[in-house]
Amino acid sequence: MEIIKTKYFSFMVMIAASSVLYSCKKEYKDPNGAIAADVLASSKGLTGVSVGLQRVYTVSRPGLLFNSITANGFVTNEVLLRNSGNIPELQLSTGGSAVDGTNSILLNLWTNANKIVYDADNVIVNSALLADKNYAAGLIAYSSIFKAMAIGNMSQYWEKVPSSIGANVSFVTRVEGFNKAIGVIDNALAVIAANPMSATFLAQIPAGIDITNTLYALKARYALFAGNFTLALTAANLVDLTKKSSFNFDAITLNPIFEISTSTNNVFQPTDANLGLTGVNIPDAADKRVGFYTTTATTAPTVRINGFGAAVSTPFPIYLPGEITLIKAEAYARQATPNLSSALTELNKVVTKTAAADPFGVGAALPALTGTYTQQQLLDLIYKNRCIELYMSGLKLEDMRRFNQPLTDRKRNFFPYPFQERDNNPNTPADPPF
Repeated sequence: MEIIKTKYFSFMVMIAASSVLYSCKKEYKDPNGAIAADVLASSKGLTGVSVGLQRVYTVSRPGLLFNSITANGFVTNEVLLRNSGNIPELQLSTGGSAVDGTNSILLNLWTNANKIVYDADNVIVNSALLADKNYAAGLIAYSSIFKAMAIGNMSQYWEKVPSSIGANVSFVTRVEGFNKAIGVIDNALAVIAANPMSATFLAQIPAGIDITNTLYALKARYALFAGNFTLALTAANLVDLTKKSSFNFDAITLNPIFEISTSTNNVFQPTDANLGLTGVNIPDAADKRVGFYTTTATTAPTVRINGFGAAVSTPFPIYLPGEITLIKAEAYARQATPNLSSALTELNKVVTKTAAADPFGVGAALPALTGTYTQQQLLDLIYKNRCIELYMSGLKLEDMRRFNQPLTDRKRNFFPYPFQERDNNPNTPADPPF
């Protein structure tokens, strides 16, 4: 993410300082209500709050980006613990009952997701009151991206998620959570269809995010996760696969994967040169994606992070074009009447794609798959390629459940609720057994 513009920095600091990250029971109210009201009544103040959403999502260890990749990586064997003194990471690396409500990585995921939803709601509601509807459309669409991802993250990792933000809120199923995220996206798409985003607004936010394509990509992702394959295919077909959408970083706002793990070797590194995959899912020897995501060293650890955690300023994609193509392949394969021919065609686009043909440089460059495949064989191949194409994206645990992978291949199926949530909200559901 590029450096936050100075003229909005004071607003970000004020909002961040006034919003204590507790549970969804908390309402994140600013004790200085008059100032908060002024901020939310102006386009400049609302822009500062909306830019703050990106910072909360991406900043270092507290952010959703790092914690999602970490939690997902350990329980799905994508990454290997480098220092057992990191207790939260040790719990996730051990898995099972070792992961409990004290885990600070899960607490950060939970509280920051709820904070993003709260702050995004403030932006979305108050932006609608602005006279400049084109500027307001940008604010609503940009903030909706982070609200949808916050809800989507919780729905990927917990069996049930908060129905709203407030005291003693009720919970809904994770599928309802995904559908709620889709509703947020649909509202944003309707707003920008009615009032195109102004160039003035787009110049005020960090560079890197293609808002419209990101909304369609996230809609496709969450529709797939919710089991709505027709909607997933429709949304995926609206994504321009030649465009990039990413969180950008620099020497001041550091890529969190590089800052915490790559540069220190102190937290995690790839499990092995096979990306932690085993059996039939081991990448082909010629698969060039392995060399994209990992690098080798002569000293331990001999397999190290590359790819989107390679350097301090490496951008991190919000979605990959390959993800969208694989969504199409899976949607075709899982339709009520499976279209296996189209599924294979889409899968082969990922299998044969070269790095030069991909906006982010991710390419397997393998020969096309030929022959006749059953539905299950195609789904198995789609799963394998999702594991490789989307390595360290935070999506693998969701994939393992959806593709019915053995429980023994992962260390948790769903996460327990943070104690801080349970202590403050009597409606908190029971923890899953595994």
